[in-house]
Amino acid sequence: MTTMVTLGWREWLSLPALGIGQIKAKIDTGARTSALHAFYVEPFERDGERWVRFGIHPRQGNTELVVDCEARVVDQRQVTDSGGHQEVRYVILTTIKLGTEHIDAEITLTDRENMRFRMLLGRTAMRGCCLVDPGQSYLLGRRARTQE
Repeated sequence: MTTMVTLGWREWLSLPALGIGQIKAKIDTGARTSALHAFYVEPFERDGERWVRFGIHPRQGNTELVVDCEARVVDQRQVTDSGGHQEVRYVILTTIKLGTEHIDAEITLTDRENMRFRMLLGRTAMRGCCLVDPGQSYLLGRRARTQE
């Protein structure tokens, strides 16, 4: 990434390698690691490497829309959420599309079914490439209604 991208406190992003065309994310400078909603996570092995298969509901309140994903596991980490609860999570590395820019970032997988946002973009992913204007929303554009 060669330019700094300015983000609002919430944005529509995409995760092209996972087949997720659009997902609403909270831009969270208080969170170290990015997190993605996964309502099931199944570990498996492929060519001697650890992988996970997981499903997400990319739209809040819509459990009929399901995207099934697969990604190589880069780590398992104990993560403490904002409520102080600790959980061991799988960590994957994938590309995040921010408007016209792309960044590679580590993302943890966790059940965010009851959370307002299906994804958190944490400060580690934004380091060196993003600025945040907390008074703005959707600086990268609104969700295209025709895309699911």
